[in-house]
Amino acid sequence: MGSLLFFFASWWGVILQVVAIVHFIRRRPDTYWIFIILFLGWIGALVYIVVEVLPDASLLRTEFQVFPRRRRIHELERAIMDNPSAGNYEELGLLYLDDGDFAQARACYARAISSRTDSVDPFYRRGVAEVEMGDFAAAEPDLKRAVDADPDYDFHRAKGLLAHAYAQTGQNEKANELFRQATKISTSSETYYNYALFLQSQGRVAEAREWAQKILDKRPTMPGYQRRRERPWFRKAYALLARLKLQAK
Repeated sequence: MGSLLFFFASWWGVILQVVAIVHFIRRRPDTYWIFIILFLGWIGALVYIVVEVLPDASLLRTEFQVFPRRRRIHELERAIMDNPSAGNYEELGLLYLDDGDFAQARACYARAISSRTDSVDPFYRRGVAEVEMGDFAAAEPDLKRAVDADPDYDFHRAKGLLAHAYAQTGQNEKANELFRQATKISTSSETYYNYALFLQSQGRVAEAREWAQKILDKRPTMPGYQRRRERPWFRKAYALLARLKLQAK
């Protein structure tokens, strides 16, 4: 009986470590956790699960929303066959944006714009999709329309993305000025990162390093759920800082 219990305890320990390691690889928390998981065995894995995995449960709601979102996409695709209204196309475009299907989102917003042009939002959302697709020349006029209508559109994100589009299309003076304006009022990691990339492209390595570091400096004061959402930007900032270090040599 004792050996049987030991067998099951050993297997549960392995399972805990596997769960912890898989989560670590996917979420990339602080590096020291991998040593805790590996060297402290199931105890380290259990500590990691309590501290890092369980709080991530709140983020699972977003992942579970994939299924109702896909269902709603199929419903709208059928509805549009009978009612190709601008509103239906805008809602479908937003769902495609959330789903990461930027080409379809762009197409939906183009249809919405063709039937109703008095709203800035479809232009802006199409611009977001175009940025994600790397079509910055097309994104520029769409984002500019939003910024011209409201410089603070989408909590200043429109201005930051327009600056990024300017930078990617060689309009460096416009990019520099708009990034300067955006970073005065926005604390978005996306804007900071894109500004750092622009500064790097201009050979302004010290300034690029400063703005990449600003992304990481926000981390200690962030609530846990926000730190988890910002992890992709933290990883990008670390990688950029490493590249800048090599560039400075």
